[in-house]
Amino acid sequence: MALTDFQCKSAKPTNKTQKIFDGGGLYLEVTPAGGKYWKLKYRYLGKEKKLSIGPYPAYTLAEARLKREEYKKIILEGADPCQIKQEEKRQRLFDAENTLKSIAEEWHKHNSEKWSKNHARTVERRLEQDIYPALGKKPITEIKAPDIIHMVKKIEGRGAYEMARRSLQYLRQIYDYAYCHAIVDHNPVNHMKGVLKTSPPKHYASITIEELPVFLRDFKKNEARLFPQTMLAMELMMLTFVRTSELIKATWEEFDLENAVWLIPAKRMKMKKDHVVPLSTRSVEILRDLHRMNGHRRYVFPSKTNPRNPMSNNTILAALRRMGYSGIMTGHGFRSLAMTAIMEKLGYQFEIPDAQLAHSKGGSVRSAYDRTRYLDQRKQMMQDWADYIESLSVSDTKT
Repeated sequence: MALTDFQCKSAKPTNKTQKIFDGGGLYLEVTPAGGKYWKLKYRYLGKEKKLSIGPYPAYTLAEARLKREEYKKIILEGADPCQIKQEEKRQRLFDAENTLKSIAEEWHKHNSEKWSKNHARTVERRLEQDIYPALGKKPITEIKAPDIIHMVKKIEGRGAYEMARRSLQYLRQIYDYAYCHAIVDHNPVNHMKGVLKTSPPKHYASITIEELPVFLRDFKKNEARLFPQTMLAMELMMLTFVRTSELIKATWEEFDLENAVWLIPAKRMKMKKDHVVPLSTRSVEILRDLHRMNGHRRYVFPSKTNPRNPMSNNTILAALRRMGYSGIMTGHGFRSLAMTAIMEKLGYQFEIPDAQLAHSKGGSVRSAYDRTRYLDQRKQMMQDWADYIESLSVSDTKT
């Protein structure tokens, strides 16, 4: 006779385990401690076997019967439901251990031996910034294409086109690694060509604001390896964010250190207009150090091989390469970095740093105006920018 829900509820424990049968091998097991569990008795390859379905009342009588029919169908198809259930359990445990973050960390460790230390840190920071918060805790086998697309679209939405592209690139490589180790059976990122918009043209690599503290630390670490003049040139470029050509061809006659002003003549400017660069306290200190070194020369940064000429255009790039930032940072990259940081971290409106970058256009009347446009605000901004860089350096030293 088939069980009723009333019988299931009213079944009382005794000093022995009871089996109350429903039919088709399904029964309710009542333990002496009062626990109630659904079990299924069946035969597979001539042997009697038992399978646990789950506790009562978490599994109702109706739900237990549905499970019985599901398992009977598996038996009819020639498989063992007990074995299938064990495999499913093993898979769940496997998935729980193989989250995207755990696989990404394995991939990172596997590749770190062939990467520079700086590049390895950069990749790790980018994983921690966007990929781990969105997908890190999920089993890698359960992450679907829409999950990945949603993540990279969110990155793209904040204007970080390069970060979105790199995130897809990292995920593609992580999934390739997982596929090679039989963790996943396909790479969903391989089918995502065209999912991101074409980013605006970007000709110069640049670190992000978040990467600036590590860059400053690496900069200080490399002080002994780099020529002193090169170190000072790179620091002055960071503080003034002028174009590389504007920096290396600077002559002493352009500077008024008493009034902390650098006037770059129109003939050396891309826009062919005189450009005023207010100098922070640290910039003046750097220039006084350089004057002690090179004050007898025409150029602030003379060439080591031929002091009558300015230093090479590739000097800054070569220094960045020795620091491990090849393809990650350029001299021109300091301009976009400063523009973003001054607006986002220091709270200046676009027009002020943009004027300092000398992006303005116009005729002769406008040219005269551009030279002093927002000059008072720019003086304060340049000092605030120098103080911000110094604060990051001091904070990193303390940590």
